[in-house]
Amino acid sequence: MRVPKQNHGPYILAAGAAAQLLTGIPAAWGVFQQPVMQGYGFSRGQAMLGFAVLVAAYGVGCAVGGLLQDARGPRFAGLWGTALLAGGFFAAAFVPPANAALFLVVYSLPAGLGSAFLAPAVLACAQKWYQAKKGWATGVAGVAMGLSGAFFTVFVKGVGGVWGIRVCFAALGAVMLVVCGAGALILQDPPPKPQSGKPQPGPDFDYKQMLRTPQYKLCVAAVALSAPAVLLFSPEIFKIATERGLPENATPYSIVLGSAASAAGRMLLPALSDKLGRKPVLYAVYLGLAAGSAWFAFAGQWWVLAAYAVLTFFYSGGAAVQPSFNTDLFGLPHAGVNYGFIALGMSGGSILSYIGAQALPLAARHWLAGGCAAAGLVCVSLVKPVENG
Repeated sequence: MRVPKQNHGPYILAAGAAAQLLTGIPAAWGVFQQPVMQGYGFSRGQAMLGFAVLVAAYGVGCAVGGLLQDARGPRFAGLWGTALLAGGFFAAAFVPPANAALFLVVYSLPAGLGSAFLAPAVLACAQKWYQAKKGWATGVAGVAMGLSGAFFTVFVKGVGGVWGIRVCFAALGAVMLVVCGAGALILQDPPPKPQSGKPQPGPDFDYKQMLRTPQYKLCVAAVALSAPAVLLFSPEIFKIATERGLPENATPYSIVLGSAASAAGRMLLPALSDKLGRKPVLYAVYLGLAAGSAWFAFAGQWWVLAAYAVLTFFYSGGAAVQPSFNTDLFGLPHAGVNYGFIALGMSGGSILSYIGAQALPLAARHWLAGGCAAAGLVCVSLVKPVENG
C-alpha cells in the first residue's frame, strides 16, 4: 500500500493507532474473564492462567518482534503480528469445552506474541519519524491501546452477549485481520538522512551491548514491578467492584473508565516527559501507583471506579514513557529490538501477578501492589546515563 512520501509521519501515527486499538487485551481481560469461564467451562484459575500466559507471551514476543523488526523492518514484523493475533482469536472459537491446555496453546500464546510483534514495530517506527518529540509520538500511537478496553467492553458485551464468546472471538479475529493488517502495510522507517560532516553524537547500543548494562536490568525490573498494581486485579475487576458495593449493571464502567484513564495516561505522560524529562515523570508514575494501590484497598462503591482509573492512568502512562526512556538511554538506531528486551519485564510482572492472585487474599494483594510500586521507584532512581562504548 503506497502513501505519499512527503509528511509520511501522520500516516504512521494513524496506522499505529489503528493497530494498537486491538492489542490492549490485557487491560480489558476483565470483560473476557466471566464469558470465557462460562463459554469454555473453565475454572477461575484456568481463565486467569489464560490471561497470565497471554501477558507473558507479550513480553517475550516484544523481544522476538523487535529482532524481527530490526532485521526485516516494521512492516514485516507488523504483518506477522497481525497473522498471529487474528489467528489466535480465530482458533479460540474452535477450542472444545474444558480444554484449558489447548486454549493456552492456540489462543493465549499466539495472541500475546502477535500483539507484541505489533507493539515495537509501531512505537519504534513512530519515534523514528518524530525524533525530536519521541514521547509525544509514542503517546499518540499508544493512546488507542488505552482506548481498547472500552472497545473490547462494547464488543464483547454486544456480540458476545447475543451470540456467545466463541462467535465474539471469531468476529474479533476478522476485525483484527483487516484493521491491523492495513495498519501494518503502511508502516515503514523514514529514509536515512544524508550524512554531512561528523556523525551525530549519542548512544548507539545494540541489544547485546544493552543486555550487559546495569541500566537494562534496572529498567526491566521497574517494568515488572509496575505490573502488579493493575494485573493483580484487572481480570476480576467486575467481581471486586460488585463486592465493594457497586451495582452489578455498573461494573462495565470499571473497564470503560479505566480505558479512558489509560488513554489519557498514554497521551499526557509521554508528552510531559518531553518537557520535564523521563525520570521525573516516571517518579510520578510509581508514586501514583503506590498511592493508588492504597486508595484502591479501601475504596467502596463508585469510588472503586475512580481508584482503579488512577491505577490504569499511571500504569499505562508509565508503559508509554518507557520506550522513550529506553531510547534516550540506549539510542534510536536499535530502538525497536531494545525496547522488545525491556518489555520482558512484562512477562515477569505477569507471572508475579498470577502467582499473587492465586496465592494471596485480596487484602494482601493490595499490599503487594503498593510494595512493588515502591520498589519500582527505587529501580528508576538508580538508573544513570549510559556511557557509550
